[in-house]
Amino acid sequence: WSLPNAERYALQYADGRQTYITESNRRDIKNGSILRLTTSPDQEAERLYTGIQSKNVDVKTDSLKKLAGLSQDVTFAQEFISRNGLKQIYSIVEEGNDTGEMLAHTLKAFTELMEHDFVSWENLSTVFIKKIVSYVNMNAVDASIQQLSLSILENMVPTSRLLFELVKKEVTLDRLLTHLQSTNAELQLKAMALLIALLLSATDAERRDMMDYLREKNLRQFIHKNIIHSSEPLGDEMAHYLYVLQSVSLNLCEHRMKTSMDPYSQEQRDLLQSLRQTAFESESEVPAGSFSTERRRSLCAKEFRKLGFMNNSNPAEDLRRAPPGLLALDNMVYFSRNTPNAYSRFVLENSSREDKHECPFARSSIQLTLILCEILHIGEPCSETAQAFYPMFFGQDHFFEELFCICIQLVNKTWKEMRATQEDFDKVMQVVREQITRTLSLKPTSLELFKTRVNALNYSEILKLRQTERLHQEETLAVPVLELREKLKPELLELIRQQRLLHLCEGTLFRKISSRRRQDKLWYCRLSPNHKVLHYGDVEEGVQSPPIESLTEKIPVADMKMLLVGKECPHTKEKSSGKQNKDVLELAFSIVYDMEEYCLNFIAPTRYEFCLWTDGLNVLLGKEMTSERTQTDLDVLLSMELKLRLLDLENISIPDNPPPIPKPPSNLNFCYDFSHAEQ
Repeated sequence: WSLPNAERYALQYADGRQTYITESNRRDIKNGSILRLTTSPDQEAERLYTGIQSKNVDVKTDSLKKLAGLSQDVTFAQEFISRNGLKQIYSIVEEGNDTGEMLAHTLKAFTELMEHDFVSWENLSTVFIKKIVSYVNMNAVDASIQQLSLSILENMVPTSRLLFELVKKEVTLDRLLTHLQSTNAELQLKAMALLIALLLSATDAERRDMMDYLREKNLRQFIHKNIIHSSEPLGDEMAHYLYVLQSVSLNLCEHRMKTSMDPYSQEQRDLLQSLRQTAFESESEVPAGSFSTERRRSLCAKEFRKLGFMNNSNPAEDLRRAPPGLLALDNMVYFSRNTPNAYSRFVLENSSREDKHECPFARSSIQLTLILCEILHIGEPCSETAQAFYPMFFGQDHFFEELFCICIQLVNKTWKEMRATQEDFDKVMQVVREQITRTLSLKPTSLELFKTRVNALNYSEILKLRQTERLHQEETLAVPVLELREKLKPELLELIRQQRLLHLCEGTLFRKISSRRRQDKLWYCRLSPNHKVLHYGDVEEGVQSPPIESLTEKIPVADMKMLLVGKECPHTKEKSSGKQNKDVLELAFSIVYDMEEYCLNFIAPTRYEFCLWTDGLNVLLGKEMTSERTQTDLDVLLSMELKLRLLDLENISIPDNPPPIPKPPSNLNFCYDFSHAEQ
């Protein structure tokens, strides 16, 4: 357009995130995008830099509001920061004269500018941080300012040990608990986010102290009553924080689990002796003087053998294996002290059985502790995206020990039902593991409910379930049935393809996971009904399924070149920092499009969504569906179809080979000969 001073102007997207067009992103412009001519980022940055210093309150507020909006754009942020704009923001906060709307815009702009990682969090002055802390600690502050302040502190905590210590000292756990009790869901969420950030950044000793304090303050009961069982449905983010809280709490057992028993530790030997005394106290009450040392030692060894220790002369040897280490001893002692009747009944009942039929209490406890540690992932790092927590965990103090008490009685019950002998020990423990995992998968809301369900799932029920699964397998392995399966496969695969494409047409909400946190940025992607174009765009929290017109970006399916998953994706290569990203790797996929120059990167909310999307995209690319979900769906559909087809053959055994076709009869000449009739 030959504008004079062209460098003062720039193009910007007119809708969506109003990003500036630069040399680096100009190739991303899609056909049909609406652009507008506006002042260039450096001019805008200069204008707002001056505007936020204005003495006129209206000009200042307007400038801050515009700054909060524009700071999401990386080009603008760079220009603004290069003019030392952050210093201006610091001074607005540090002086503390502005409150309300103006302060909210300032904090929002600060958060957005820091998100670009141009400036280190460690550069912040103590005055600035204390000011932010004061907004969290004061009562008479607007909720939106408290939310932004909590969010800033949450981003600050993981960046350095110094900042962690400062925030931990200034924002007390009591204060965070007050915010957690707020009726404002957003404020509650941000307070929980900061609490989790503090727990994850703490050392083991600090974490233990913090968890002990939270236990004293009944945080668990509060979460169980007011968050899990509140009238509002639980959001994904809160579910993730509850999962982390559960994981951190259970991981407090890790130290004991990995510590072997020290036979020279008096405290640990006393615990072992207390197990023996609680079980056989009436027999042990004989005055010490009436027995020689040798006789007493053999009596102790006999009692330890009755308790089910393999090495009865030195039972500490049984606890040398770690895991489960001392955690098994803790569990046994907890069981003997908190449910002494059940404990005595277990031990005495088995003492009176024949040797080979007795259920060894100690050996079972050690193995059961190990099984529970594996099922509950004790000692494993927290996943960055998981949301699977057990509601009953928050419904019970001493959850791990109480769960053990229920399950050790289950071991004894299952042992009797199986009429097991010592050689069957591993089989019994396998059945118990199955009983526990099957019951936990039903997500019982309380330990009482877990106890009822796990006891109802007795050995005969497990056998029935196994039998059904085995029969189902055998039924489907006969040769004619396998041939029928192969014939049905193409039709059912087509059905799965249609379902995958329909799912893509409905669309899914994805999160953007930045290097520091997993929240805030949401975007939606869906396929057009004619399967020709993928539409996507940023959306606000709480939007369920935005109309296709509101998604401004698009990729024609014809331009899609290939699908990348896991480690091959560009966005996982950038930030592969070991263990914490294992779960992100399992959910990451990317579409390469436009002459293989560009990628659209996804991180699926769940493994299920990952499977459906990767399958759907493979269908669009004309490739095979490769996810594990395709196989399970195909198996389910095939088994249903086969059952329907074989209904009439109930109780008729299907031969492996078709019956022989009989020879034609000797008088097989009844065919009418047309040729003679024509003559």
